[in-house]
Amino acid sequence: MFEIICGTNRVSSRSLEICNLLKARYEKLGEQAQVMDLRDIEMSAMDSAPYTDQRPDSLLKAVERVNKARGLIVVCPEYNGSYPGILKYFIDHWQYPQSYESRPVCFVGLGGSFGGLRPVEHLQGVVGYRNAFIFPERVFLSNIWSVLKDGVITDETMEQLLQQQVEGFCRFVKGLESQELDANTRLSKAEA
Repeated sequence: MFEIICGTNRVSSRSLEICNLLKARYEKLGEQAQVMDLRDIEMSAMDSAPYTDQRPDSLLKAVERVNKARGLIVVCPEYNGSYPGILKYFIDHWQYPQSYESRPVCFVGLGGSFGGLRPVEHLQGVVGYRNAFIFPERVFLSNIWSVLKDGVITDETMEQLLQQQVEGFCRFVKGLESQELDANTRLSKAEA
């Protein structure tokens, strides 16, 4: 299963619209994909839950989905020059090495002039530090409020870049799996 993580909990977010567009594209290629909406996960910001066993069930289930994903697609808007705090807080609940080590990850940024370049680069630093496999073809959707209309991307170049990323990420994940380098294969071998 591909997990498409909506990197914000904002109501009616453009990020969620992009996640749903991506889900349809992965499914059209015959891949199972689901959207993880951070609004559906109970997270009490700024409490000490990441350091205890008192985490809500919805949060534990979301982390388990990350741990089982064939690949993670993170769709991230730019908030104040980086990624949203709620995404950072969610990532702080992930487990090491299960959530990261050898996990294939790709990124779609969205925002103004730079299309979410800064948050994606910050996220790459986090997952790269934890040894995830980062797919190099990132997509940056610039001026998102102008190019996303009623759930459709109106810019042909951005449309093509998204499709190219979806197809490439599928091949990337399959390549890692074929060589038994992916996280799920490594974890199953470690448990055996």
